[in-house]
Amino acid sequence: MNDDDYSATELGSHWFQGPTPDPTPDRVEGEVLRFGPGVTAAAARRAENTPTAAQIWHGTLPGTPPPRRPRSRWPLRYAPAAAILLAVLALLAWREYGPRVAVRAVEVTAPAEPLDCGATANVQALVRTDGRPGTLTYHWERSDGTRSAPLRETVPRGRSEARLHLLWTFEGRGTHQAVARLVITSPTTHTAEGTFTYRCE
Repeated sequence: MNDDDYSATELGSHWFQGPTPDPTPDRVEGEVLRFGPGVTAAAARRAENTPTAAQIWHGTLPGTPPPRRPRSRWPLRYAPAAAILLAVLALLAWREYGPRVAVRAVEVTAPAEPLDCGATANVQALVRTDGRPGTLTYHWERSDGTRSAPLRETVPRGRSEARLHLLWTFEGRGTHQAVARLVITSPTTHTAEGTFTYRCE
């Protein structure tokens, strides 16, 4: 073939193969190059829905009800002690704030022998109660028209009687038939009286 007969033919670009360029990374984070789509959202959801060893160990798997705690036996254990305590408190409250003292009987004792000139009569009253605590309110009335101021006697618990006294002094000559009357006004009304003689010649 002569050089004159030679002619250059244009070759297609696919006949030439140059060096393959490096792939371009999707994104750059610091010095780490990441290629491809990475972890997809579906894969992340599957990872979240997969139970871990810690969840299996502690029994906290999704959808699994928490373990039941054993019921406390505290109410049954302390019920007898609580009942006894309530009974004691009720008894103390009843004794402190329950019914008060009640008078059963009243008796007045005066001197049996006549009084001499200038003597003092000791008139005694015995009040019998039911043994409950409380206060007696009373006064004395004398046959000479005098009356004492209201008096009070406190009766402690367990004592079933109270003794009250009236001292009555006489002066002058003559004979007098004296009457001393006890009047209890509280908690209930009761009366009793005693009689004695004063004689001075």
